[in-house]
Amino acid sequence: MKENVGMIDRLIRFIIAIIFIILGFLYSPWWFIIAAIALITGLLGWCGLYSLFGWNTCKMNKSEKSSTSTKKSVNKKKK
Repeated sequence: MKENVGMIDRLIRFIIAIIFIILGFLYSPWWFIIAAIALITGLLGWCGLYSLFGWNTCKMNKSEKSSTSTKKSVNKKKK
């Protein structure tokens, strides 16, 4: 699994998980399911829905940027 959840996105998921855990204690245990999903995806850095839709909030590091730009320039030369 390639990470597709960035650091800001992870932080938001942790905050949402905390809120839903509190709601689970106050109202209904069903809120724990949503909290678990937010917490697990935040910890793993991978979201199935993001993969399904092709979304990625991770920033690329320098080596990934250079390999991507190299691939683009090679593809342009082939055309």
